[in-house]
Amino acid sequence: MKTLNLHRAEFILSAAAPSQFIRDGRPQFAFAGRSNVGKSSVINRLLNRRNFARVGDTPGKTVHVNYFLIDGAVYFVDLPGYGYARVSHGEKHRWAALMESFFTEAPLTMGLIIVDIRHTPTADDKTMTGYFQQTCAPFAVIANKADKVKPAQRAARLEDIRATLVLDPAVGLIPFSARAGWGRDEVLALIDKTREATP
Repeated sequence: MKTLNLHRAEFILSAAAPSQFIRDGRPQFAFAGRSNVGKSSVINRLLNRRNFARVGDTPGKTVHVNYFLIDGAVYFVDLPGYGYARVSHGEKHRWAALMESFFTEAPLTMGLIIVDIRHTPTADDKTMTGYFQQTCAPFAVIANKADKVKPAQRAARLEDIRATLVLDPAVGLIPFSARAGWGRDEVLALIDKTREATP
């Protein structure tokens, strides 16, 4: 299987309802994270594109399931951000319903949960981890903003994240920096490995 040409990336659609979810047989890698965790920045770094996935000034801008087609072969699926306090109760309910449908109906190949390495995961992070754990698809955790933590503290922060999210030892936990590019090669290698194992 050839390595993905990350320069061939295009936005396909924003799905606001389950009927719009893409089900065309291509592998789908879903990215999830709190609204202020830098999820779009992580996707941009993986693709080495500055503003490909929108980075908003206000957290909570991603309110639909956004599909990006990479090299005509796989989708990067940007899930709506969660946990932002200023989002209305109605919007939170709509998000929950959309996510429930996504995790029960969408053909997920792998999940990638993005957390902030500096902080203990929140209840919302644990809820999202539970969503992925209930699927049959593998998932990994990307600990973003690793450049903002002293090297001597990183191992302890990763241990805290693994314990809080109750991650199986087989679940990958990758320190990452969207700003500096740390962890990019490891995440892309994991995506390639999962693609190769996908029937």
